Amino acid sequence: MSNTFSLIYEQVCRIPRGKVATYGMIAAKAGNPHWSRVVGYALHVNPKPGQISCHRVVNRFGGLAPAFAFGGEDCQRALLEEEGVQFLADGTVDLAACLWQE
Repeated sequence: MSNTFSLIYEQVCRIPRGKVATYGMIAAKAGNPHWSRVVGYALHVNPKPGQISCHRVVNRFGGLAPAFAFGGEDCQRALLEEEGVQFLADGTVDLAACLWQE
């Protein structure tokens, strides 16, 4: 499992400031589009929160993680707002403006 987590962390580290990716995007880039839940678990046990920017990963609707491992949903939103990520009125990330595109 550590190799899978390493692949996931490598992809998460590629997300630039001010952008977000979905769990599914990270899963696909790490090698298996069915790993969305594995991505969530890997981010929950992130060994380097200051280096692996797990706050930049959101669900497919732009929703934040209610159990964000490093301070909850409000903390995740604050971190994203500091980077200039835009939010819609319903509290989701504006994916049209902020989704990471390579």
